[in-house]
Amino acid sequence: MRLKTSLAAAGLTAALILTGCAAGGGDTNGNSGNGTGAALTIAKPDGAITTESHNPYLGDSAGSRYGYAKVIFEPLALVNPTGDLGTTPWLAETVEWNDDYTQLTVTPRSGVKWSDGEDFTADDIVFTFNQYLSGKLTDTGALGVTDVKADGDTVVLTFGSSKFTSQGRVLHTPIVPEHIWKDIEDPNTDPLTDEGKLVGTGPYVMSNWSTESVSLKANPDYWGGDLAVPQLNYVSYGDNAALTTALATGDADWAQAFIPQVQESYLDADPDNVFLVSPTPGAGTLFMNLQKKPFNDPALREALAWTIDRQAYVDIAREGASEAIWNKTGLSSVLESEIIDEYKDDNYSVDVDKAKEVLEDAGYTWNSGALTDPDGEPVEFSISVPAGWSDWNTEQQLISEELDKALGIKVNVDQPDFGGWDAGKQEGDFDAIIHWLEDTGNAYGLYTSTMDPKWIVDGKAAFNFGRFDDPKVTEALNTYANAASDEERAEAGAVLQKAFVENVPAIPLGAHPLLGEFNTRNYVGWPSEDDQYAAGDPTQAGVVQILTKLKPKE
Repeated sequence: MRLKTSLAAAGLTAALILTGCAAGGGDTNGNSGNGTGAALTIAKPDGAITTESHNPYLGDSAGSRYGYAKVIFEPLALVNPTGDLGTTPWLAETVEWNDDYTQLTVTPRSGVKWSDGEDFTADDIVFTFNQYLSGKLTDTGALGVTDVKADGDTVVLTFGSSKFTSQGRVLHTPIVPEHIWKDIEDPNTDPLTDEGKLVGTGPYVMSNWSTESVSLKANPDYWGGDLAVPQLNYVSYGDNAALTTALATGDADWAQAFIPQVQESYLDADPDNVFLVSPTPGAGTLFMNLQKKPFNDPALREALAWTIDRQAYVDIAREGASEAIWNKTGLSSVLESEIIDEYKDDNYSVDVDKAKEVLEDAGYTWNSGALTDPDGEPVEFSISVPAGWSDWNTEQQLISEELDKALGIKVNVDQPDFGGWDAGKQEGDFDAIIHWLEDTGNAYGLYTSTMDPKWIVDGKAAFNFGRFDDPKVTEALNTYANAASDEERAEAGAVLQKAFVENVPAIPLGAHPLLGEFNTRNYVGWPSEDDQYAAGDPTQAGVVQILTKLKPKE
């Protein structure tokens, strides 16, 4: 499906420009203007960051790890990872893909200035992507730009392959000012700490940086108008426990974290505290090693799919921070529009009788209550998840208990360190693991993650850990990713869904959500369960959209 343009969100942007959100005593939008409201403290549990670097292209820079680079450097458009999965033009007034998603045409937004007062123009967009084209900037996101040029009032970007499954990666590319970056010798390493280098179009500009905290103040010339929040303070705590305490006491206002006992430890501390779970197309998924017993038998895999309680995963392991996935296609509710009619209402449930029927038809028996395979061997396997991953560690135990009680399968709980777990999943040295999916914003993410042999390189798997391989499925995956029409893509999607239902190569448990904790003491306008215009996670690109929508609480 084409990522939809969110007209309501686009309208918000236009409204901000037209009204200007008058400074001072407030306006009809409820904004009080820059400098009059309370600061927001955005927190992470990553410990002190000792090296100052604001470079938005470096994943380990302070700007990237704290997340403040996203309110300084803005993208062409915002792709919502939840809700309607829509696309909202941002630094671009319009974005339009060609039919096969190999070419993107954007109209630069007029009236935008860089924070040093220079005009933002099409040349800045061309320059940004030319850095990849020339090789000066490493293409870590595999954008594959082959051409970029200004064409009248638009900029046209051409790619070597379809970007349908990576639209967000392209549109979220931070746009940088040519007049500053043309003199940067190595954009891959420059920390942007020299005077005059940290220049963006975003709603906030740097005020103070230290290893304890970073402060940004509202950009007085922001193209979106005045902002209700005059200052952002970014603070990093030593661990999740310290972060939870800070959120509960009000020392921190906004974060993304999985908080155990979230009701007692956070929500009950203040009625203004909010915990927002934003479902995404991704899912916490049980991957099984299809190359060895017992998972080389699709009947056994199907029986597990009829036995594992996805709602228990949501309620107990994730403490409500997820959404159960029961549809046989493995697709979550945010992707229900892609589910073909044949499977719209074709769901698994906890049905032990059905699971036993599937096993008996395949030649399984029980010996003293223990499941025995057609070769006469007891069915036993291990589930591996790194120690300390508390939610998935809990799910390991739940699955072990469920399968023992219902089917007589002995499931061993394995909790190695991350290094051992990571090596095992790559090399195929495991029975079953719980893992996430590749994020593509559509159904392709699930199916490439579980059935695509492209992920197996030199014997090591980056996804498709079970090593599923079917030429017809591979062809459908390639067609889905590169189709020149929605109809062609839908036909390929039908092949993928049918293969997933018939083979059960993996078992999605629950939507892998983006989490957000924030309080409404001073501001309203946050995303909510009823209005997921963005995820509540302040490290996502949509943070700029949230900050333009916040208004003082009356």
